[in-house]
Amino acid sequence: MAPAGSWTPNDIGNLTGRTAFITGGNSGIGLETARVLARHGARVILAGRDQDKLDRAVAELRAAQPDALLDTVVVDLGSLASIAAATLQLTVTETIDLLFNNAGVMNVPERRKTADGFELTFGTNHLGHFALTAGLLPSLRRSRAARIITVSAIAATWRSGRLEDLMSESSYGAMKAYAKSKRANVVFTQELARRLAGSNIKAFVVHPGSAMTNLQRHSTNLLSRAVIALARNIAMGSPEGAAWPSLYAATSPDVVNGGFYAPAGRDQTSGTPKQVTLPDHTNDLAEGARLWTDSERLTNIRFTI
Repeated sequence: MAPAGSWTPNDIGNLTGRTAFITGGNSGIGLETARVLARHGARVILAGRDQDKLDRAVAELRAAQPDALLDTVVVDLGSLASIAAATLQLTVTETIDLLFNNAGVMNVPERRKTADGFELTFGTNHLGHFALTAGLLPSLRRSRAARIITVSAIAATWRSGRLEDLMSESSYGAMKAYAKSKRANVVFTQELARRLAGSNIKAFVVHPGSAMTNLQRHSTNLLSRAVIALARNIAMGSPEGAAWPSLYAATSPDVVNGGFYAPAGRDQTSGTPKQVTLPDHTNDLAEGARLWTDSERLTNIRFTI
């Protein structure tokens, strides 16, 4: 085990017999998370919207590790029907030890809706994962020690991300909607951790730092493209490093239920993962209960805890 403050994925133990489920597992941080877990013996289920992309990801992983234990599941986090179909299939037979709520969208230039009529960013990043987690609880309960890792962002701490007007009906801004969804990831995880206290399941939320991934795919105007191109060269790290907080939360014996883990480097952009303290406005008990109630009402899904 590495000394405190110097953790790397090399410190992960043998994961043989453990099964991980990763949304957005076919690219970016999700793909790198899958690569490391498979290298340490875990069976990994890659989840995404497109079977062809999932198959290409599996081929890439197996090219480097022919004996990798990999499966795929098609699920669209913007469709409650798709989530229900996927989770029903899994809960019949699967035990899931590690659930990574990793997929997400960002910087959608104009207000769009999911198949269920939710604002796209909030509906995908929060409500989709809320519904997925509820659906997979039976599989998580079968594990002797399950962990749920939800990927948030530094945007969770922005004041613009207040959890009001959840569907952005009064006003819409691309990054405001993103900040709202990322704050919801944090508030949901902390409320989930409170409700799961004493059970075999723990919940953690992570901030991956800054990395170029498919999150930026919705940027369409020239200014956004120019800023992203500049950031790619001077500021943003790699998906490999950005996966470290997720991997740390999933495997370290030192993590705390409900904890928020982020890179320890300057401005939390990269570096060894560590637990960080969130501003008080992101860990409000009343807000957690309110978001939970709103999420159940909007999705018409009830957690059985």
